[in-house]
Amino acid sequence: MGGLPCIRDLRVTVSMVLGQLAAGRTIEQLLADYPYLEHADVLAALEYAAAIAQEREVPLARPA
Repeated sequence: MGGLPCIRDLRVTVSMVLGQLAAGRTIEQLLADYPYLEHADVLAALEYAAAIAQEREVPLARPA
């Protein structure tokens, strides 16, 4: 999947799940559309997004 983070061993990207939720789909609608997903998968995608949002890049000092 082009190096994108995926749900378990499925060919479903975290960004697809988050995009669907951001577009207004409910978790129940998402699970109906993708029956191989589990409720815990959607929550894991949200947890991953929260962790990524907390990441900080610390610039390294330039060599003198």
